[in-house]
Amino acid sequence: MSAGLAQALAGHRPIEVSFEAYKREQSRIARKRLYPLTVFYTTYSLIVLLFGLRSAHLWIGLIFYLAGVPVWGLVEYAFHRYVLHGRFPPGEGLIRRFLHERLDPLHWEHHERPFDGWHISGELKDILPLFFVAAPFSFLFPLYTLPALLAGVVESYVGEEWTHYFLHFGRFRNHLFRHLKRYHLYHHSPRGMEKGYGITSGIWDLVFHTQYPRPVRKSLFGSGGNRVGVRKMTRSEASKLFRERFKQR
Repeated sequence: MSAGLAQALAGHRPIEVSFEAYKREQSRIARKRLYPLTVFYTTYSLIVLLFGLRSAHLWIGLIFYLAGVPVWGLVEYAFHRYVLHGRFPPGEGLIRRFLHERLDPLHWEHHERPFDGWHISGELKDILPLFFVAAPFSFLFPLYTLPALLAGVVESYVGEEWTHYFLHFGRFRNHLFRHLKRYHLYHHSPRGMEKGYGITSGIWDLVFHTQYPRPVRKSLFGSGGNRVGVRKMTRSEASKLFRERFKQR
């Protein structure tokens, strides 16, 4: 070993990255993934909305557009519960292998590493195939009906993705935001993983009886000392829990 190399190695110290620095970097990665999605779907949504508002059926178009909010809320709940937390056992056939290999590990990495920017949010390509089918189909109907509804749905999807991003990285003091954050972070705990599938709202959890038990809700949203801290799962806990669920398949 040369003297120069030995001196360089002797002076080398591993760089210690603080958790806050790690979060800032992962936050940047997550935002970068969200920008194309946001631009594409928001542009589409605004174009359809503007044309719909210029029609003779302004109020009908506006109602259909706003109806996209609860429609997406239901889609968000169903996808989170039955797909991201779903069961897709291995088996014969191309479709079963595809579902098992692509969907089974899709979400558990987010629970394993809840601040990993590569698993916080979706990408433009995620629902693009469905969009390219749904969008042309919607135009078989008047612009102020199904096209306006789809525009509201995709814009709500954008809102949900950013909401999820801020639930992990945001520090707003708004009461509603803090409520949603506690609700979602409890879902990342070992006891809350099988409940609380709603991200932007807990309404569908109430409808389908997947809300947290009353004592948990009271402790999460009580005042002062009645609140409990929410502990996220460790890497090993997340892996173990998902493996146990997969064995049941």
